[in-house]
Amino acid sequence: MRTVHDVLSLRFMKLVAMGMVVLVTGCASVQPDPLPSWNEGATKQSIVAFVAKVTTPGSPDFVPVPERIATFDNDGTLWAEQPMYSQLFFVLDRIKTLAPQHPEWRTTEPFASVLRGDVKGALAQGDKAMLQLVAATSTGMTTAEFDALVTDWLAKARHPRFDQPYTSMVYQPMVELLAYLRANGFKIFIVSGGGIEFMRPWTEKAYGVPPEQVVGSSGKTRFEMRDGKPVLMALPALDFIDDGPGKPVGINLHIGRRPILAFGNSDGDLQMLQWTAAGNGARYMAFVHHTDAQREWAYDRDSSIGKLDRGLDEAKARGWTLVDMKKDWAVVFPFDRKR
Repeated sequence: MRTVHDVLSLRFMKLVAMGMVVLVTGCASVQPDPLPSWNEGATKQSIVAFVAKVTTPGSPDFVPVPERIATFDNDGTLWAEQPMYSQLFFVLDRIKTLAPQHPEWRTTEPFASVLRGDVKGALAQGDKAMLQLVAATSTGMTTAEFDALVTDWLAKARHPRFDQPYTSMVYQPMVELLAYLRANGFKIFIVSGGGIEFMRPWTEKAYGVPPEQVVGSSGKTRFEMRDGKPVLMALPALDFIDDGPGKPVGINLHIGRRPILAFGNSDGDLQMLQWTAAGNGARYMAFVHHTDAQREWAYDRDSSIGKLDRGLDEAKARGWTLVDMKKDWAVVFPFDRKR
């Protein structure tokens, strides 16, 4: 015969069992936050909502996996671009390294200004001067040799403000966003005004974006046989500038599909966002707005690097997303988490 104590004990055990079932079931349904470095708010919600509606079967905005193309600018969108583009730091270091082999540079512009430490003066000479500097440091060698130079430089060079490797200057929230999109069937492309050969050696390790999914500015190359082996030689001639109106052209040339999502940070990305917005169906366009002078930099309309003027106006007029770095990001760089 059961006592009152036995009955109560049995009921208690049943309640515990039921509680454990509820607890286990509840835990199983809770998913980890795929964007932990993004603060809760309208921007994060808009990203998650867009991904949900284009990936949910039966949704009126459902997009098949092959058409889930996302394009991202690099400088200022995926990693820091201040106080100068990282590729420009590389070029300037190469000029100093190569100077002993070129005594004529001491009296030839823009090289003379660089060697005097007057970088601003060298760049003030315009695009022609910049192209001269790039050509002098990246041509006359094979693409494999240039790849090795970039890899070696990135392993040693440090950012002047943060004393971090340049590949640590990536934006942690954007790295998370790339992973989140990939997990939902998106194919990610970097579409940058930077040199395609400069980016390809390191983007897979930094962002998970393989070299074949990198679109950038490029110089001409030529196939040659060297010591019985085929090589591609970099020539001192520009082939394509992947910036401004060149970005939609580069997307069409290298990707062949219009993106449904595009992120940039400057007026140089405006045409890429316009091209994305002009497609049918659900679209997501966003600018990273640099508003955090303490953790990064604050700049937009008047900046000589990463100027966001026309793009800022058009984003507001057309309802595109403006990612407010100060408000929307809990951390900026990966090393912020360690702090």
